[in-house]
Amino acid sequence: MGFGEAVAHGAATVINAIATGQGAALGVDLWTRARVILTEDAGKVEGNILSEPSEDTTLIREVVLAVFRRFRVDGKFGAYAETESNIPIARGLKSSSAAANALVLATIAALGEELGDIAVLNLSVDAAIRAKTTVTGAFDDACASFFGNIVVTDNLGRKILKHFDVEEGLDVLFHIPPQRSYTYTSNVNRMRLIAPQVEVAFKETLSGNYWTALTLNGILYAAALGYDARPAIEALEAGALASGLSGKGPATVAVVHSDKAYRVMDAWRPHGGDVIKARVNKEKAKVTRRE
Repeated sequence: MGFGEAVAHGAATVINAIATGQGAALGVDLWTRARVILTEDAGKVEGNILSEPSEDTTLIREVVLAVFRRFRVDGKFGAYAETESNIPIARGLKSSSAAANALVLATIAALGEELGDIAVLNLSVDAAIRAKTTVTGAFDDACASFFGNIVVTDNLGRKILKHFDVEEGLDVLFHIPPQRSYTYTSNVNRMRLIAPQVEVAFKETLSGNYWTALTLNGILYAAALGYDARPAIEALEAGALASGLSGKGPATVAVVHSDKAYRVMDAWRPHGGDVIKARVNKEKAKVTRRE
């Protein structure tokens, strides 16, 4: 029997693709590690989220089975698959995309197979759609998790439109309120009402004005979904380059020069919740072990 281990990273929203089908995301160095052990119990996949054991494991099963079907071994193997992560689930930090990417790579490694980057991403996105952890397929989030830096995508056509190499010396801060927001409960109709305004932000991203776009997108979606935009405004006031809602919330992200990060963290302290400090990720997702 085979064994595979892989790691993928988290991301933050630059443009949420739910309104228009086009999006952009920024890779961050939060991580998810996946391990897959093949078994002889054909078609049966047992999943475990080590860092949050009470969470649903449907995504784990869907990813592993998608890879099995791709290599036509679903009638031959089963698997035990587990993930561990420092990315909070259902807060807008792309935990599902990171998990799906890591699981695809780990399963391929356990089978002793190889697959190109886009094929890996398509398997990841397909499984996320089946598991209902995404509305649009989250191709932008999957790409930022996989490749790092900022990736701009057409989610509906699953095309990478641009890939920006972000400057050094930046921290990415997240304010995490205690409540969770699962994608399947999102009010998609409310988000699509702001499509014309989000399109303006998307064009700014394509032009390279991605920090302006992040802020505009975040404030638009916060208004549409009823979240408090004050953490984003206060982060800007404290010196952040950009700040806004990440994903469908509830987390607020701020991008800031490292020497000013403490100012943003101080500004967020009165809001309670947690603050996570990360950096821009520039590394590709990768297999770390195969046997």
